[in-house]
Amino acid sequence: MRGVVFDGKQVRVVDDLAVRAPGPGEVLVAVAAAGLCHSDLSVVDGTIPFPVPVVLGHEGAGVVEAVGAGVTHVAPGDHVALSTLANCGTCAECDRGRPTMCRQAIGRPGKPFTRGADPVHQFAANSAFAERTVVKAVQAVRIPADIPLTSAALIGCGVLTGVGAVLNRARVDRGDSVVVIGTGGIGLNVLQGARLAGALAVVAVDANPAKETVARQFGATEFLTSTEGVRDLLPTGADHVFECVGRVELIRQAVDLLDRRGQAILLGVPPATAEASFLVSSLYLDKSILGCRYGSSRPQRDIALYAELYRQGRLLLDELVTAAYPVEDFEKARADAEAGRVARAVLTF
Repeated sequence: MRGVVFDGKQVRVVDDLAVRAPGPGEVLVAVAAAGLCHSDLSVVDGTIPFPVPVVLGHEGAGVVEAVGAGVTHVAPGDHVALSTLANCGTCAECDRGRPTMCRQAIGRPGKPFTRGADPVHQFAANSAFAERTVVKAVQAVRIPADIPLTSAALIGCGVLTGVGAVLNRARVDRGDSVVVIGTGGIGLNVLQGARLAGALAVVAVDANPAKETVARQFGATEFLTSTEGVRDLLPTGADHVFECVGRVELIRQAVDLLDRRGQAILLGVPPATAEASFLVSSLYLDKSILGCRYGSSRPQRDIALYAELYRQGRLLLDELVTAAYPVEDFEKARADAEAGRVARAVLTF
């Protein structure tokens, strides 16, 4: 079968990939569509260290082909969106409703794929850039069949992370002020999360002025090409500033833009050894810097919620899919994504 494999030096679309059958508590999914996320590219450029060879992709949707013993919540033929959280469901963190903190869901790459006799790693417990993948049952969330799979694919990362950061981690309230630095796939979902939460002022910041129209479509009330004008709009600062780029200088700017009791929420991914600085004295008025993994999401709950909000016309998905590419055109999708020509590139099988 076809898949996108990174061997540590180059990315190639191969056609000799195989995946094992699902075991107990697992699901085999025929992937229909998968979003090309910045995290996939970060594996390729070394920002996110990961063992190789690896099948890339972690934001996908498809149709269940087979289930292992003990799986009852999905069945062959069901449409599902995939999450990256292979959480155990039984530890203290899972029991508290914090699957993103489950230690079984962090840093345990498996090898369900093979090329010939050689095992191949799975990225983010998902590897959606393959015609078929095996995931833990908890990662497959059933969705209504009337949602286009090219749109549903984006729920499993971009929407869970961006909207989830607003609703679950920052807990933005009605009337709050929000600044979003970076309006790529994650930033746009932060914008619509702020809109869903009822934020009053939502300022989008992106160096590319061409992104203003789509930023406003997703929920921005103002658009700036740098953070320098934020204080003109919000003289006392913002209640919440989301950094969605992953640059340490922008993290500092996010902290500096906070109002009293404000929160800076870090969603961008800088290199693993990157260090950021801030004035300690600037935090004493109850300000906070918050990390956020995967939108602090509970995928079985949140994916179903976002799917229904989409059906009601309240959550935008189709508008995120600015280009769909057959998997064979991965390099074109990658180039368009890196150049910022698309909000989200989607690979199709």
